[in-house]
Amino acid sequence: MKEKSKTIKTHITTESQNIEFKQSWHDDYLKWVCGFANAQGGRIYLGKDDSGCVVGLPNVKKLSEDLPNKIRDQLGLMPHINLHQEGGKSFLEIVVEPSTVPISLRGSYYWRSGSTKQELKGHALTDFLLKKMGVTWDRVVEGKATMEDIDDAAIDIFRRDAAKAGRLPDLSDLKPREILQKLRLLTRDGLTRAALVLFGKDPGEFYPNLFVKIGRFGISDADLRFQEVCDGNLIRMLRDVMEQLEKKFLTKPIRFEGIHRIEEMEYPVAALREMLLNAMVHRNYLGSMTQMKVYDNRLTLWNAGVLPAELTIEQLLQVHESIPRNPLLAEVCYKAGYIDSWGRGVEKISDACKDAHLPPPKFIERSGGILVELTSNPTSNTQLTTQILPGNYPDTAQKILHVLANYPAASRLRIAEELGDITENGVKYQLAKMKREGIIRRIGPDRGGHWEIMKNE
Repeated sequence: MKEKSKTIKTHITTESQNIEFKQSWHDDYLKWVCGFANAQGGRIYLGKDDSGCVVGLPNVKKLSEDLPNKIRDQLGLMPHINLHQEGGKSFLEIVVEPSTVPISLRGSYYWRSGSTKQELKGHALTDFLLKKMGVTWDRVVEGKATMEDIDDAAIDIFRRDAAKAGRLPDLSDLKPREILQKLRLLTRDGLTRAALVLFGKDPGEFYPNLFVKIGRFGISDADLRFQEVCDGNLIRMLRDVMEQLEKKFLTKPIRFEGIHRIEEMEYPVAALREMLLNAMVHRNYLGSMTQMKVYDNRLTLWNAGVLPAELTIEQLLQVHESIPRNPLLAEVCYKAGYIDSWGRGVEKISDACKDAHLPPPKFIERSGGILVELTSNPTSNTQLTTQILPGNYPDTAQKILHVLANYPAASRLRIAEELGDITENGVKYQLAKMKREGIIRRIGPDRGGHWEIMKNE
């Protein structure tokens, strides 16, 4: 213990991530000491109220002698404890340095996050313990995996993308095994988890919740219309999810520039791609699957894993350092040109929405993960399709057209199920009529094709 007694004027008047005020000592405050030691360190002032004013501390001399032994016996720490005076009143300052090893209190681990203390449990505790040992989840070797579990075609895709990005030397003459070694995905001990997430033939065999689940809803979660699951390795899944969104889940409002017909998805591709990459690179792979929900007026993406302890939602929306949960995954994706290495993902999503004249995206901590929400333009697809149909068409036809605007690949049965008040044959009749009159046209075969709404000039 380092003790000193003198009269000082303290300028610390507010609690923060590294400062805590307590009017007296209680053994429960050992949790705060533990939380500071596991995080960035901090100071606890005994004998101050919540506003930082000195209220004095009874038996301060005895407490200053007892606390070092109590903290040492319970936590194995030896903090500096300083005795101060201000305005004739005494208070103690407990200075806790950050620990290089995990610190527990009676088997529980605590962490100082923002201005609050939290107990680490489950996946958060696993991440914390790995990090304290200098290891991250994605760098751990998967002992049961072999090169037979690696998808060479996915490596070829990476090879081409990396060549375009220009962030790696030429890989064209290297075999898949050599590429994995160069990327530090294959070590002397075997394949890392990152290798399987990125290039595994069936990574779900090792990590069951790796897939992305996409659902199409109406206004609320109670109105689930249909859903799809995209699984496989990260390289393939990124492409599969974007393809599913384009073909089945998102509308393509039509506009004309001169004689040129232009179709753009209702949400910017750049924002969707960045959201997916952030989710797959920074997610907690021990948690639930990544979930995307498409509603009539918004789109959300949730992935497991809270923000790093060093970041808050407010800091996330400002210029911040890049603190990847899975640094090996992030490094490989950077070298392929998929992501930026400087923590600009949130900024890029926001910029894409701004350029598309959409409201700013929302970022929310929810259910042990991060939710990103995009909101569509106020102009609805109903308004767009209403302008196309002549006045002699029944409401049923209008409803069918609205369904096609949202789901171009919808079958006659799907349309009938969506509307609920028309038979499949009735849908067939209306589709044929609109096709004859040039309102819609069929692209591709009956199975695997889709409907396209024509602009009525």
